[in-house]
Formats: sequence, structure tokens, C-alpha cells
Amino acid sequence: MVATRRMTRRDVARGIAASAAAALPCPSFAQGTARVAVIGGGFGGASCARALRQLDAKLQVSLIEPNQTFTACPFSNEVIVGMREMPAQQFTYHKIAAAGVTVIPQAAAEIDPQARTIVLADGNSLAYDGLVLSPGIDLRFDALPGYDEAASIKMPHAWKAGEQTMLLRKQIEGMEDGGTVVIAVPAAPLRCPPAPYERACLIAHYLKTRKPRSKVLILDAKDGFSQQKLFEAAWKELYPGMIERISLSQGGRVTSVDPATSTIITDFGNYTAQVASVIPPQKAGRIAEIAGAADNTGWCPIDPVSFASKLVPNIHVIGDACIAGQIPKAASAASAQGKACAAAIVAMMSGRTPQTPRLSGACYNTVAPGYAFSLSGVYQPKEGQFAEVEGATSRVDAPREVRQREADGAEKWFKAITEETFG
Repeated sequence: MVATRRMTRRDVARGIAASAAAALPCPSFAQGTARVAVIGGGFGGASCARALRQLDAKLQVSLIEPNQTFTACPFSNEVIVGMREMPAQQFTYHKIAAAGVTVIPQAAAEIDPQARTIVLADGNSLAYDGLVLSPGIDLRFDALPGYDEAASIKMPHAWKAGEQTMLLRKQIEGMEDGGTVVIAVPAAPLRCPPAPYERACLIAHYLKTRKPRSKVLILDAKDGFSQQKLFEAAWKELYPGMIERISLSQGGRVTSVDPATSTIITDFGNYTAQVASVIPPQKAGRIAEIAGAADNTGWCPIDPVSFASKLVPNIHVIGDACIAGQIPKAASAASAQGKACAAAIVAMMSGRTPQTPRLSGACYNTVAPGYAFSLSGVYQPKEGQFAEVEGATSRVDAPREVRQREADGAEKWFKAITEETFG
């Protein structure tokens, strides 16, 4: 799935204190140079770091990211089926460093919000005046009995692009004709909500052309999903009889797995897969929990105007990790949030009130070569969350030339956002 820029309870007293602290503006740093650290070098964090420097060249901006190469999730489903190669997904941080951002190739291990310090994996400390967390997601391996990191080698999730992407590709390539590829889809929220169904389509395309007696089975912990009518129309048109989906009410929720026998257990039955892609439930990246910015849902509540954490002062959270209302967890959303967050931080550090952001975004889903559709929206803060104020989606009955134009648009978007962010 490709996204583009067009677009529980805590102690009451503690919650009130934390919310009040988060609402306080960052102090002005007219007497010195402000230091802003950004943790996480994906679309959100990298965009935020670059925007901070563009908005105020006097800021000392550090980007903390242990990986020297970023591997993009958008278009990674195409890598799984051989329509695209992995190098096309990979980008370095050289241009970000050239823009004046200090890139620190370390993981953040600890955060002390009171002292405003970050302890890096090598033991060194970094002081900050403002901190942005953009850690993406972590997979909740403890949420699905039988599934852990070891099991993901046998049943790859491929929900973080890289080694897992190639592992799933090799398993599909090695499967005999007549086999079944099972995709287990968790309940919301999850990164890239339509992506499991795009994955099903592209795997079906591969099987149709190379292993036509094979099938794809989707075991889904939801009854409905984004752009469902468009996907179902594509299945009927392009892959009749090849894709089957079992919804939550039909018994599709996966309750456990047995990697040794490639068995997936649901509420109403067991399924044996020749290839299984098990996507587990998700939460904000681990550093958000360490910082105290994640609540008991595993995600990070924020003020939608400034992206300030509602739980920890002087920390902002963007991208997949935050609770952003109706904005989907997707690359374009993270990029837009990163830029808006940078503008809010610069305003607050100058003693000004941040402007209310208006974010736009859209998602392209490729279901076959030259065949895609899209969903777009405009989002603004409302009642403490982002709400969609405008929206549009592709017509279910659109002709093939429209699908081709949207496929071309998806390619152009990916090139534009990666060049803007990393190049």
C-alpha cells in the first residue's frame, strides 16, 4: 500500500498533571541556540528534522537513527512478488546530514524527560530542549499465542520492510503450485490499513501467472476494511476464485499459531498453510513506552495542534506511533505530521502559539501491474483528535485507463516523497 501527501486508564491526578505539563509551551531560547532531537528516521522523523532546519537554521537538530539505510514500506508488497527489487526501497541519510542535521547512527536506549537527556545505545548522553519521537511501530509478539520473533522466520509478517520482505518472497517462490498462501490480518489499529489486502492481490497476481492452481486465504480479525468494495471488485475481475477472505464474524480472527506444523488456529477452525504471512497486533515503537509517552493502548495520545505528548512535557510524537484520530498510519501522514510538528516547535520556542494544522493525504493501492486505486482526505483537529473534513475515493466502476493513471500516479508519488525526504 502506498500513501501520498495529498492527501486505559491512568491515575487521575497523574493524568491531569501530565496533560497540564504537555499543554505548556516550550520556553523561548532567544539567549542561546535551541537543541531539538528527533528519534526515528522514517518518513515522519526525517521530514521533521529537515523541516526544523529549513524553518530555523539556528536550531541544532539531531536525528537519532541506528540504521544507516532506510528501507521504505510503501511498494514493499511489490518486492514480495518480484515486481520491484529491494534497492529501489532503500535510502541513505547523506542528504539530510548535508542539510545541516546531525545524524547520529545510534539507537536511543533511555529518555529522562525531567533532565531532558537521551542515553544512546553506546552509553553517551545527548541533551535536548525539545524532543520529537517518530519511532514507527513495534510488533506485539506477546499478543498472539505461538507467534514470536522465532516464529516470524517460519511465518514472516513482512510488516517492517527488509529481511522479512525477502523471506516472504523466497517462500512464495519456493511454494509448489496448488498451495495456499494464508495472510493473517490483525484488528485495528495497524500500520497501512489497506496493505494486507493489496498484498493478497499482488500475491494472487504472481500465483495466477506462475502457479495458477494456488490460492490466497485472508483470515481477518475485522468485518470491514478500507476500500473494501474496490478490493472485492478487483478480486472478482482479476482473480476469480483465487482469493478468499474470512471475516471476524465468519470466524476469521486468528487466536494462535503453530509454526512447527504451519497451522493457523481461528475461532471456528484450523488452517494449514504452505506459506503463511502472519501480521501480529502492533503498538508504538519501544522508545515511546520508555519515555512514558504511550498509554495502556500501546499508542501515544497527543495534542493535534502541536503534536505535544499528553503524558510527558517537552516531547512531541508523530507518525504511526501517535493516536491521530481519523488519519491513517501511513507514509504521507507521517511526512505531513513531521512538517506540521516542526512548524509548531519553532513557533513554541519563539513564544508564539502554533497554527492549527490542516493535513492532507491519500493512499494508493496497487492490485496488479498498471491497476491501482486511491483514497484521499483532508484532516483538521476537532475535539482533541484529527477528524476528516474532506474525502474522496476512486469509483468502483472506473475504466481501466483510470486505474492505469492511478498506478502511474503512485509511482510518481513515491519518487517525489522519497526525493523530498531523503534526496
